Amino acid sequence: MKSHSKHHIPDNQIETLYWEQGMMVAGVDEAGRGSLAGPVVAASVVFPKGTHNTIGCRDSKLMSAQERETAFEMILNQALEVGIGITEVDIIDSVNIRNATVIAMQESLASLETINLHALVDGNHFIHDSIPFTTLIKGDYHCFSIAAASIVAKVTRDRIMQELDEKVATLYYFAQNKGYGTAKHRESIVLHGPSAYHRRTFLGKILGNE
Repeated sequence: MKSHSKHHIPDNQIETLYWEQGMMVAGVDEAGRGSLAGPVVAASVVFPKGTHNTIGCRDSKLMSAQERETAFEMILNQALEVGIGITEVDIIDSVNIRNATVIAMQESLASLETINLHALVDGNHFIHDSIPFTTLIKGDYHCFSIAAASIVAKVTRDRIMQELDEKVATLYYFAQNKGYGTAKHRESIVLHGPSAYHRRTFLGKILGNE
C-alpha cells in the first residue's frame, strides 16, 4: 500500500466523473470535530466544471496557518459558491458530536444555490434527504473539492476560536490551541473550570477522567 505524503496535492479526477455526467460537485468537510471547546464548522465548496487544483489545496491539517489563509482567499476567488455551516456547543452536547457534524455539513450545503448538485463528503458518515452524495474516507487527500472545503472550514473555525479567546480573557489559550486538548489547555480548565464554550459531554476528557 502506498504511504500518504503530507505534500500530496489532490486532483479533480473524482469531480470529473460527475462533471462528465452533467452534474455540479460540492466538496464538503468539517473542522473542530475533535476539539474540547467551540463549535464544529463545515464548509461546502463548488468549483466551475473542469477546474484544476492550481491553488495547491490539500488536507488543511498538513498546511501552515499562512498557507491556509492564502489558499482560503484563492478558493473564495475561484469557487462558484462557498457554503458554511456552524453547530454550536449546546447542540453538540444535545445530539453528540457525530450528529452535530452532519448538521453542520447539511447547513453548509443548504446555503448553496447551485442546482443539479452531487456532494463529495469527507469521512464515512453523512445523510441527506434531497442531495445525492458520496462519502470518501481521507477525502481531503484524494479530492480537490474536499481539500478546499477542509481549508475553508479550518480557517473559518480558527477565526471563531480567536474571537472566543478574547471573550474568555485568553484564560484557555484558544488563540493558540483552537480548543483542542493541549496540555496547557487542559491545565487551564482544571485551574479555572470549563467555560461556556467547552463541550460538557467532553468533560471527562477535559479533566482526564476517561
